[in-house]
Amino acid sequence: MSTKTTILTLPKEELVHPGNRACTGCGLSIAYRIGVKALGPDTILVVPPSCLTVLQGLFPVCSTKLPVLNVTFASTASAATGVLSALKAQGREHTKVVGWAGDGGTSDIGIQALSGAAERGDDFLFMCYDNEGYMNTGVQRSGTTPIGAVTTTTPIKGKLQQKKDVPAIMAAHGIDYVATASAAYPLDLYDKIKKALTLEGTKYIHIHTPCPPGWGFETRYSIKIGRLAVESGYFDLYEVEKGQFRLTGASEKLLEKRKLTPVRDYLKTQSRFRLLGDEQVEQIQAQVDEKWARYWQAAEQAATAAATE
Repeated sequence: MSTKTTILTLPKEELVHPGNRACTGCGLSIAYRIGVKALGPDTILVVPPSCLTVLQGLFPVCSTKLPVLNVTFASTASAATGVLSALKAQGREHTKVVGWAGDGGTSDIGIQALSGAAERGDDFLFMCYDNEGYMNTGVQRSGTTPIGAVTTTTPIKGKLQQKKDVPAIMAAHGIDYVATASAAYPLDLYDKIKKALTLEGTKYIHIHTPCPPGWGFETRYSIKIGRLAVESGYFDLYEVEKGQFRLTGASEKLLEKRKLTPVRDYLKTQSRFRLLGDEQVEQIQAQVDEKWARYWQAAEQAATAAATE
């Protein structure tokens, strides 16, 4: 069993400069700082238009120490494939290539190129930071915006559709590694990135990223709200490694605790859910309860099987 990273064993080298252009309390800035530590200096990032483009800035005023190829919205994964080919031609196959896009550039505009790369098995890591909307351009709804959330394009009743399950879509491609993570649990993210880099082919990590201006909460509560999403079972931390699903980190601990924080406690922290009525909240809670009932049942069956071996 691999040793989990702690704050004491985290690399001291910083691959981002002290300042960036992110909003105060930005969950992405946390995930990015820890994420590039896991990637290391021998990495090329491929980034589409997004909050990450703003956070990093453009040369020569740039917050990252890594080389970055800024590409069009739809082409992150295909551009990463091109960078891989160029590195191979130069004999630099040790250099890591990482596509890092927002939910719009992943679940919507960029999903064709990502699906194609996964089908081919191109050897790079793709990470989606999911702040659940097009935040950089004014808080429009995306495919991963949750049901009931108010955005500038769903202002009357909130979004009417369920959130698109991108990790499940990627797992359906049969790639060796799919994981979810949260900016509120950065060490879990670090370990998942390190694991992904040991595997060949296309790898995918989906990062839940609290966004104060887009979600409507005070900037000091980013970590608290990110953790509430996990503690309530609303967002799950897990891995699908070579087809095998398992909960990880704080979500794995909920299997033993067998008690979730009410989803209402998470939803009420954000003004984007202000239009949700009691009936809708109860429906969301029922969906979460049903999902976790399956997790608990699977855990009991696995424990019973292990005891009889």
